[in-house]
Amino acid sequence: MSEVKRGRFLEEFHEVNEVAQIIDNITSFFSNQIAVERNVERVQYVINEYQEQPHLLDPHLESLLGQLLDIVKTPNAPPEVISIAFTFLYFITKTRGYKVIVRMMPHEVADLEPLLAMLAKRDPASSENWETTYMLLLWLSIVCMIPFDMCRFDANVAETPSEKIPVMIRIINIGKLYLEMVDKSRDAAAYMLSRFLTRPDVKVAALSEFIVWALTKLKQADIQTSVGRTTASGMLTVLALLYKFGKREDLIEYAPTILEQLNALNFQESNNTLLRKLVMKAIQRLGLTFLKARVAAWRYQRGSRSLVDNLKSSNPATLDMSQDGIQDHEAGDYEIPDQIEEVIEKLLSGLKDNDTVVRWSAAKGIGRITGRLPLELADEVVGSVMELFTFSETVAAWHGGCLCLAELGRRGLLLPNRLKDVVPVIIRALNYDEKRANFSVGANVRDAACYICWAFARAYDTKELAPYVNQIAESLVIVSIYDREVNVRRAAAAAFQENVGRLGSFPHGIDILTMCDYFAVGNRTNCYLELSNFVAQFDEYTLSLIEHLVDIKICHWDISLRELAAEGLHQLTLRVPEHMTKNVLPKVIEKCLASDANTHHGALISLAQIVYALSKSAASNGRSLGDVLEPEILKRLLELTTEIQEAKFFKGVNGDMMRKAVCCLIEKFSLSHVPFHKTAVIGVWQSLINECLENIDADIQMAAVSALPAFCTEYYKCEVHCNDLVSKYVKELVNPVEKSRCGYALALGSLPEFLLSGNLMFVLRALVRAATIQPKQEALVEGRRDAVKAVTSICKTVGAKESCSVDDALCAENVGVVYELFFDSLNDYTLDSRGDVGTWVREAAMVGLYEVTSLIVSTCPHLFNENTCKRIFCSLAQQASEKIDRTRGVAGSIFSKLLYHIPEIPYIPHREELLRIFPSEDLEDINWTVPSHTFVRFAKLLSLPAYTYSILLGLTVSAGGLTESLVKHAMGCLVSFLSDISNDSEQQKLLTASLLTVFSDHQKVDRVTISFFKMINQLLANTIFVKFIVENNAGFPMSLFQLTKAEIGKCMNVQKILASIDVLVSV
Repeated sequence: MSEVKRGRFLEEFHEVNEVAQIIDNITSFFSNQIAVERNVERVQYVINEYQEQPHLLDPHLESLLGQLLDIVKTPNAPPEVISIAFTFLYFITKTRGYKVIVRMMPHEVADLEPLLAMLAKRDPASSENWETTYMLLLWLSIVCMIPFDMCRFDANVAETPSEKIPVMIRIINIGKLYLEMVDKSRDAAAYMLSRFLTRPDVKVAALSEFIVWALTKLKQADIQTSVGRTTASGMLTVLALLYKFGKREDLIEYAPTILEQLNALNFQESNNTLLRKLVMKAIQRLGLTFLKARVAAWRYQRGSRSLVDNLKSSNPATLDMSQDGIQDHEAGDYEIPDQIEEVIEKLLSGLKDNDTVVRWSAAKGIGRITGRLPLELADEVVGSVMELFTFSETVAAWHGGCLCLAELGRRGLLLPNRLKDVVPVIIRALNYDEKRANFSVGANVRDAACYICWAFARAYDTKELAPYVNQIAESLVIVSIYDREVNVRRAAAAAFQENVGRLGSFPHGIDILTMCDYFAVGNRTNCYLELSNFVAQFDEYTLSLIEHLVDIKICHWDISLRELAAEGLHQLTLRVPEHMTKNVLPKVIEKCLASDANTHHGALISLAQIVYALSKSAASNGRSLGDVLEPEILKRLLELTTEIQEAKFFKGVNGDMMRKAVCCLIEKFSLSHVPFHKTAVIGVWQSLINECLENIDADIQMAAVSALPAFCTEYYKCEVHCNDLVSKYVKELVNPVEKSRCGYALALGSLPEFLLSGNLMFVLRALVRAATIQPKQEALVEGRRDAVKAVTSICKTVGAKESCSVDDALCAENVGVVYELFFDSLNDYTLDSRGDVGTWVREAAMVGLYEVTSLIVSTCPHLFNENTCKRIFCSLAQQASEKIDRTRGVAGSIFSKLLYHIPEIPYIPHREELLRIFPSEDLEDINWTVPSHTFVRFAKLLSLPAYTYSILLGLTVSAGGLTESLVKHAMGCLVSFLSDISNDSEQQKLLTASLLTVFSDHQKVDRVTISFFKMINQLLANTIFVKFIVENNAGFPMSLFQLTKAEIGKCMNVQKILASIDVLVSV
């Protein structure tokens, strides 16, 4: 298993010895730039592999950090060595997190001065080796917390004040300097200053002055410029961290001033996301400072938060609230400053921000502050959050509101009496999807709503959520199965699992979890067709699943979702056919005539699937569809197509979509045996199918082709004039419009056997003419391709019989016509502006060869002869040696399938040799589209006389191609074969003779001759080939010269002339 794949299953830090060895060798490779880059990239790659499992580094952190810091502390260590060591240390810090690494770094008094000295030598203006600056500042953040008064380090300052600045001032100045840097050292400087300025001795001497400086810088910063935004970010970061780490009594006096300053600057209107996020963090920290630290006495407590403890006891005891922190039982003890209202207002506005990180920060801030408010004010905050859930609000407001509700619920601040208002909001949020032009927004809202459900499972006791269990369970199941986005489906599945585990009251929770897990919901098709059918076996979910599909998903803006919803309804109909007949079918029929294009399209394909499923259900009970459906419903179905036409749904930009849907309706109604025989609607349907066959959209043509056989079988089988349909379609094969030819050719290929019986040769001759290149019709490639496909389909439909009329099935008299068509089609090398479009015809012919040969060998092997077999395998070998990857892949695959066909195909030339060259155990590993896989095997066929000409022809085209890798492998195989036959004169003569035959057979065929010139020129440069000519075929040069002379006679192609000059010179 590769290292990338193995990363998911790591159990320990496997590469620790390798990393340690690289660290030890820093002093030996630091002067070699290539070695430095190689080792740095290797360490970075190894450490990054543990991003998802950083705890695996923990047992080795101490030793690795010790190695790196020893290098740093080495006296007179070169700057390059120190830089590499700090770079490695940064990689570890990035993966494991700076909070963990900082605690493990040495913090002795002796480290302070060296650290300050190293930072003083750094050039703040240079972004080179910024990792060194970042790690030095992080290291300083722990060293500066040594438990000694800073004044003790300045004993001699008073004597020589001009020579030495106090350590305290030096540290603060360094922090100030890097707060305005654009790289990551700004974050480290902010963290270091926030820890240093909150020291008891430093806060007295420098905190006030620093805050004034920071506010001044903040006010002076022009956030319209990059420099101003960088400065403002640094100041906001350090202020937020100061109020995070500092004590309330030390910082509260500055809080009103800072809040006033932030409001005046109005950074919330900035376009910079980071600034808005930092403002939210600073404001919430200020709000927490205004309020005393407490755990609200009124908050809801579920009891033990441990899942293990909950499982041990059915009635978990409520914890003593004093364990959670300072407890205040007297409501009158709350002191709420006036600024709190302003803080909460700012945070509530932050919930509507356009960026998720800002909304998330605001939601956490509201949760933290609400936990310090009295019940009445906290309830007002919850009420304000609930006001965000109106359809007049933006999607950002809904998302922010969901995040906030989750935070409040997780912290026990959303009391159970509020659940009756909150749960309906959650249900609406789980289905939130707002259409915008050709897309929709709301996936983040649904994801956040799943987070609420996850948080509630951990926050509330089972009895509190009991009244809402069914609603939440149904909604989560629906989202986990039917949501468009995979991350939302997985979020819903995770929330459902959490609720099942924590509450244990979700209906059939364990059964559903075993099937609808995190990985199973990753595939959308599997969700709609398999998982939904599994969940529908539980009555609590069946109707809600159907209701969601009918009301929401069949009207969805995404056409692929509408189609999946229709197929899902087909599955669910088989479970509750009575409900679908009485309640759902009338509703879907009404939606078929809705004004919205998405709605009537989704309803139409859903109607087709539902009716088809109802017919299956009725048939399983020995009844017909007419016995199941009410006469009124049948009447509506009969009139539906006409009503759709009258509503002009086939016109406009959505007309093609509706044509495809109506073809689906016709197909499913025909398969359902809807009793519309000999009614006017049959003619309407036939006209619609014919129109779709002439459509320029290939998908619409294929929908009509798919509907035609079922339609004819159901409604034309007893008709006496069905031959008219065949005649009409045959006449259209000469239509000058290519797309019409394609449609009608495919339609002929899809006709059922009863329509082809008696007309087989009539149809085959027409298709053979359509598949053959006619004068002035060379460009109609797609028509020829579809004609070949149609012949293949017809052969599979009528089958092969030993004794029958040529108009009824394949037999000895007509099978040759089919094979000749396929062989002729393999010579279609038509070129146009799209390239070698003839490859479409050749691929269709190869597929036809396989299908017809498989059919004949399996049913009537006497129709198969030796000459046909040889031509098949030689043709496939040639195509497998040519230059187009896709065509080569088709040819190689079919060649191997026929070689190992069951029953065995007779008359294969050199079967035993082929089985050795293409062993069955290797076939699965061969990628036939890759030249290195294909040429090396097919080139071995050059030694087999039956295949020599075909392989040479294919390799000639490839060796003279334009792609370097193609030419390389083709010529490599030829040269390798020359070496293999260096002592075999017979093979040498066969090869040279075949080369001349290929050239003479394709005179004036530029596709072959230009490539031949390029290939033969390279062969003539090969000493082995020259030796062949001299010893065994002295007439080869003269023959080559004569053929070349004839080829370039009266030639105006410059490329050909230039290629021939090289050959003539070599000769």
